[in-house]
Amino acid sequence: MDSGADWSQRYLGELLTQRQLSPHTIAAYRRDLAELAQLAGHTDWPRLSHADMRRFAARLHAAGQNPRSIARKLSGWRGFYQWLSLHAALPTNPVDGVRAPRRAKSLPKALAVDDAVQLLEANRHGHPEPDELCNRAMFELLYSSGLRVSELAGLDLAYTDHAHGASLGWFDAAAGDVVVTGKGGKMRRVPVGGPAREALAAWLAVRPPASDGSAALFLSSRGTRITPRVVQHRLKQHALKAGTPVHVHPHVLRHSFASHLLQSSGDLRAVQELLGHASITSTQVYTALDFQHLAAVYDQAHPRAKAK
Repeated sequence: MDSGADWSQRYLGELLTQRQLSPHTIAAYRRDLAELAQLAGHTDWPRLSHADMRRFAARLHAAGQNPRSIARKLSGWRGFYQWLSLHAALPTNPVDGVRAPRRAKSLPKALAVDDAVQLLEANRHGHPEPDELCNRAMFELLYSSGLRVSELAGLDLAYTDHAHGASLGWFDAAAGDVVVTGKGGKMRRVPVGGPAREALAAWLAVRPPASDGSAALFLSSRGTRITPRVVQHRLKQHALKAGTPVHVHPHVLRHSFASHLLQSSGDLRAVQELLGHASITSTQVYTALDFQHLAAVYDQAHPRAKAK
């Protein structure tokens, strides 16, 4: 019976001569098969099972290998066993259905408080154009109320009920808040902070009639309801002019709203409601951001944080 090394050499030889893969690719396959040999130990490769492969993937993950690298190795092993099935009796391909561990959910990006304030205060001058006032109101509202960009773009001047249907989102100036329809058709009412209300008032004072006849709160340069893509572009350009140290997307302002609110209040349930998360699990990612902030404060301020 051929050993694992024999199977490996035959397979790599065919990849080189028949598929004419590059030496770099062959070397990568050789490393992956060498790792499989190490994991398999003395077990003959045709006898390895689906459970063995799942265990190998778990061991690679426990050793600190990232999920993308493990997925690539599993793909290589799967191709090897497809080839091996032509030369040895295999009940099934033992790698079929084996998946790499999920990638850890990355923390959302959020601006530091000072950077958020600097971003919103930047590029102001004495006589702003209507588009600039529109931008200022949109950016202030994104940060003030943690809206999704689609929710922002869908806002009307006020609640309207017309032939095309009722408003899904609107600015309630009297109450000082906005009503939006989030994911799953769930409506929520979110407070609007003072600077955002002032920016909205300045924009509404110069807002022209919508060219499409809509009641849209925010308009494009053509007078039609603004789109999420235009909001993204305008915010990106504004942040570049402001010298913000990171790429700023509307979701960055939403994340900043959530993390800054949690840092000051510690009320995870309230943040969940304001963000419109159906599950508290979605909001809990911000506790990691909050802990990072608290840890930094502790390191700087606590008298016994550092060894003398």
